[in-house]
Amino acid sequence: MDYKKYRSVHALRRGNGKRPSGQRGVAAVEFAIVLPILLLVLFAIVELGIALYDKAVITNASREGARAGVVLKSPKPTSTEVQTVVTNYTSSYLLTFGTQNTPVVTTTGAQGTFGQPLSVTVSYRYTGLGLGRALSAFTGPVTLSATTVMNNE
Repeated sequence: MDYKKYRSVHALRRGNGKRPSGQRGVAAVEFAIVLPILLLVLFAIVELGIALYDKAVITNASREGARAGVVLKSPKPTSTEVQTVVTNYTSSYLLTFGTQNTPVVTTTGAQGTFGQPLSVTVSYRYTGLGLGRALSAFTGPVTLSATTVMNNE
């Protein structure tokens, strides 16, 4: 093996230990420029995850309310009882920050007979952490809603 070549290649890899004077601090400046953008993207991903979680919660709440309203029992649950089931579910599982917005629950077909449909709609105004509030300032409030329809047993 030619040791002169090896030493010269090794010296190129290692560098001579000096940086050109015009390049000092470039990495720190680039990092300072890119960091806010990366943090904004990370924050947006977290915000979207919370919004999707809240959407899943209100979907499950409407399903729970509809199921509670159509079960075979006498007397059938009233519209208020179905709304209470939904409100209890959402108060346990919704992720809220600051003031808690209570979801609006509407039911149609409560206390129906066998085969008649019961519809439960849950609407929730999502405020979010920071991006949700900033977005709602430009587009209006962000409303998540879910509807479940089941036939009475």
